[in-house]
Amino acid sequence: MAAVEYSLYIVRCGDGSLYTGIATDVERRVREHEDGKRGSRYLRGRGPLQLEFSEPLGSRGRAQRFECRVKKLEREQKEALIAGHSTLSDLVTE
Repeated sequence: MAAVEYSLYIVRCGDGSLYTGIATDVERRVREHEDGKRGSRYLRGRGPLQLEFSEPLGSRGRAQRFECRVKKLEREQKEALIAGHSTLSDLVTE
């Protein structure tokens, strides 16, 4: 059986806030958020959503560790990541 690869993603909401999550299929997950039925409660009513950043990380455990750390970053650090001025490895240690 092939290993499932998880990615970390950051979505910009219509109100300008940033949402961080993980998924095996980022495009599908963003669609689920937009549809509202299987999406995050936080994102309901905050559309339109724009995928700003995505990076494959491998295992679910690794992706969850990175997600937790990215959620703790300051907004400016997340914006630097989105703009390409920083990398995940610059901002987050394993």
